[in-house]
Amino acid sequence: MVMPFNADEIFEMAEQIERNGGKFYRAAAEKFPAVNEVLLGLAAMEDEHLKTFADMRAELSGTEVEEPVFDPDGQAQMYLRVMADGNVFDVKADPVEQLAMKNTPEDVLKMAIGVERDSIAFYVGLKEAVSRRAGKDKVDDIIKEEMGHIVTLNEKLQDLT
Repeated sequence: MVMPFNADEIFEMAEQIERNGGKFYRAAAEKFPAVNEVLLGLAAMEDEHLKTFADMRAELSGTEVEEPVFDPDGQAQMYLRVMADGNVFDVKADPVEQLAMKNTPEDVLKMAIGVERDSIAFYVGLKEAVSRRAGKDKVDDIIKEEMGHIVTLNEKLQDLT
């Protein structure tokens, strides 16, 4: 049986994804000066997303914090569980450790594109589990920004090759 998440737990996972993203981009910028400007810009955007999710989480009502989100078919909950269990990506993993295996700016940009894609996948599931009152439209905005991150990273990758 899938244990359902409540909105507070979902936003907590989203906050961790953004925290990891900012940490990753700052560490990558330090390791790869050739692309540090774009990476530091992305780190700042991840920090803004973290703030948005933290604000959304702070605005949850008592029942949203305690009760599982409404998901009659259980699809969103199962999807989020797969994500949270690290089967797609591990929100608890230290993203900086993954940089050790990256030797070129191209490698780190390709990795970042994959991480952004995984984040979007998580946020699509999150959107299905979040009510309009809890900020579904804000999640849509973050998804669009994350898509923009992929475009930015890809453009920088094209510049390097």
